[in-house]
Order: sequence, then structure tokens, then C-alpha cells
Amino acid sequence: IRQASRHLRTNFHPQYDTEPFKTIQVADAGDVACNPYNIEEAIAQIEATADEIYKQVPTILSLGGDHTIAVPLLRSINKVVGQVALVHFDAHLDTWDTYFGAPYTHGTPFRRAAEENLFNEDASMHVGIRGPLYSRDDLVRDEELGFKVVHCDELQAHGIEHVVKRIRDRVGDHPLYLSIDIDVLDPAHAPGTGTPEIAGITSRELVGILRGMQGLNLVAADVVEVAPAYDHAEITSLAAATIAFEMINMIACLK
Repeated sequence: IRQASRHLRTNFHPQYDTEPFKTIQVADAGDVACNPYNIEEAIAQIEATADEIYKQVPTILSLGGDHTIAVPLLRSINKVVGQVALVHFDAHLDTWDTYFGAPYTHGTPFRRAAEENLFNEDASMHVGIRGPLYSRDDLVRDEELGFKVVHCDELQAHGIEHVVKRIRDRVGDHPLYLSIDIDVLDPAHAPGTGTPEIAGITSRELVGILRGMQGLNLVAADVVEVAPAYDHAEITSLAAATIAFEMINMIACLK
């Protein structure tokens, strides 16, 4: 993602009318050193690192692979601003109880977050969900956790403005954590990911929704599930870098 970001022109964003790096100070805090063989220890290390960074900055934008990183990042931002609204862009719900018997995986982060009351259940939602599920109960249990869902079919039928209105009405003025799994995009736009699902949203639609969210109180965000080994000509990494830059401009607009 860092390498692909070199393709971006970052001085001025005409859609936001921002010069983001003149408006806000932005620094790359580097990689988090974490245990690759023990996921629970890695989660603790990510949380501790985020805690230290929040002593110096108000906002963290995280780039990653596995969506599990959302759990420690949500824990950390909760210590700063309290409970957040959570808007989660993804092809999948990521609210399963366990995945292959494991409680901490890329398919379970928001079940764990719900159990720890890390997000406001009246202000949170998924966007871009599609494809078959393991059971009808998956949606029932997801709703019990407090999520509302915008399926891809709803976006296709009603358009970007409809989805933006649903998000804005749901989030209100709550502090917002924005989590974007790159597989929310159709594989034509983001092949470099571990669990692609066809019939996804386009990069243009995702960027359009993000621009419509301008003005919401964005306090933290992540872009995850980028797998460069599966990518072609860096198009997934470029998509992730572009999404990250959109969110930097969203933050700059709040200043």
C-alpha cells in the first residue's frame, strides 16, 4: 500500500477542496512489531502500540492485512473517546462466533467487539454485504448485535445517495470508526485479497460513498485484507492507498 501510494497526487483534493498535508500533520508510524505465531499476543501488542500513539495524536488510520486488527484498534480508541459508531464496509459480516473453532480470526472481529461493548449498537452498520451465508441465523444474530445492513443489491437498486443517507442517519454526531475491508470491492477492482466475492461494489461507488460521508466525526479508521501476493499490477494496493487518502481528506475537513 505504501508503494502504491507513490502514484497518488496528494497536494490538493478538488472534491474536498483540501490541501490535507497543510491542514493536518500526518506521519507514518511504521509497522507494529507483533508475534506472528500467537494471535492473542499480537492483538495485545497492537493495542499497546495504538495506546502509545494516541498519547501523541488524535487519530490513527491503520493499514493491514487481517481484519482481526480492528479489535485492538477499537479497544484503543474507546479509551480515548468512549464508545464509537462503527461503519464497516465488507463483503462479509465478520460477526461469526468462531471460525474453524478459533475466536480471533478475520471472520469474528465484530462479534468480539460487540461482546466488549466497543461500538454503539444504535449507530453501527455494515455496507456492501453480499453472497451466501452459512445459515439464515447469521443475519439474525448480526442484527441482535446491533448492526443494520446495506446489501450490495440495495446500493445497485437505489444508488449512492440513498446509501449515504442511511449511513448519515445512522451515525449522527457519534464519533465514528470506519473499517474498510478491501473485499467490499468487486474482484475486478481488488483481486488482491484473501476472500474475494463477485458482484461487489466498484471503486467509484466506494469513493462516492466516502465523499458523501464528509463531515461525520471520523476519529479512527482502517483499510484491511490487502494481500499483495494475489494482486495484479498493484491495482488492489492502489485502491487501498486511494481509500486511505480519501479518509485523510475527510479528517482534514473536520479541522
